[in-house]
Amino acid sequence: MELNAEEKAMLAGEFGPVRKMAIEHQIKVGDFFGAKDFVGVSQAHIMADTESLGESGVEWLEALAKNKSKDRVVRIPTITDPRGTDFSKAKKLGQTDKMVSLEHRAIAAFVKMGVSMTDTCINYQTIMAPVFGEHLAFGDTGVVIYSNSICGARSNFEGGPSALSAGLTGRTPRYGYHLDEHRQPTHRYRVTWTPQSLNEWGALGGLIGRKSGNYWSVPVIEGIEGRPGSDSLKHFGAAMASFGSSALFHILGVTPEAIHARDLSFDHLPEISIAKEEVMALQSSYRITDEIDVVVFSAPQLSLIEMQSVAALCEGKKFKKPLLAVTSPQVKPDSDRMGYTAMIEEAGGTVFAGMCFYQSYAREIAEANGWKKLATNSAKMVNILGGYGYTPILASMEDCVNAAETGRLA
Repeated sequence: MELNAEEKAMLAGEFGPVRKMAIEHQIKVGDFFGAKDFVGVSQAHIMADTESLGESGVEWLEALAKNKSKDRVVRIPTITDPRGTDFSKAKKLGQTDKMVSLEHRAIAAFVKMGVSMTDTCINYQTIMAPVFGEHLAFGDTGVVIYSNSICGARSNFEGGPSALSAGLTGRTPRYGYHLDEHRQPTHRYRVTWTPQSLNEWGALGGLIGRKSGNYWSVPVIEGIEGRPGSDSLKHFGAAMASFGSSALFHILGVTPEAIHARDLSFDHLPEISIAKEEVMALQSSYRITDEIDVVVFSAPQLSLIEMQSVAALCEGKKFKKPLLAVTSPQVKPDSDRMGYTAMIEEAGGTVFAGMCFYQSYAREIAEANGWKKLATNSAKMVNILGGYGYTPILASMEDCVNAAETGRLA
């Protein structure tokens, strides 16, 4: 890779051992992907849940944080994805003291490095949303696809060490979605029906992701009516990234790089038609039972508007089955202040902040609570939870809340 003077100085150790380690890691990543040089980034977002990190990963973070050099502190705003627990409710979930201790240790290390513990996968809805053309080093797949597609920013999927390295150096290798050529459509879809509910948007995104098939695929979508809102596009993109590893999509007349489509080349691509029946078939494939053990709204975390919607549906109900509503630490205080949290919990639900259900030792939680059949309106989550031993069921928000009350889906 071509290095400028400052990057050469980092590599030589002139900025300290931690930045030297960081840029060495980034050069290896850049060489692997054929990057010619680095690009400056203005934000980093780290996925570092302790279920994935494990004991050795946390020890690595602690070793970096113990370095007495000032170079251990990040140079650009660096934030975090959801944690593995909501400390105030860990016992209620059945999480162990060891799990909680590992979280505390990881947080302490991050704080020493100047990382802001935002604990959210919806930072684009709450914290310094990316702007058009901004180069980023973001980790969470749902965060990346939203930032690339809806905001018109530029990021690849950054692994935890890569995102932390970007925070420490202020750079990332210039490859993939930082380059114009990788942002051109590779697949062309025409939908004949526009989803209405969040689960339908997720199912459509999941279907397109599955059809597109890999990280380097960029779908362009025609036929969407109206202007989908932020939550709709959040579920659409998160599911597409989960089912297809997609990092970017274009919707004609909606997303910034496809408003006029002047710079997109897709006339040569064969048009693939997607009808409502095909989308509903994907949703139905996650409806193999009507009985439920638990309802979970998570992945992505809920916006304030989603919290309002869940609260309204909970009003006047008393749940037979547990309902978990997972939001961000930024949204939770507003939800408390506006009475949404109380409405959900008066019905028998529980509101969690700063965590994500599938990153929170989901298998162990299932065993501790006897949960198997899980209903959710998140297509992303049903795609993931089968691997944790659940039977996931995809349904509308309204049907999920009603199922918590009756114990089964209508």
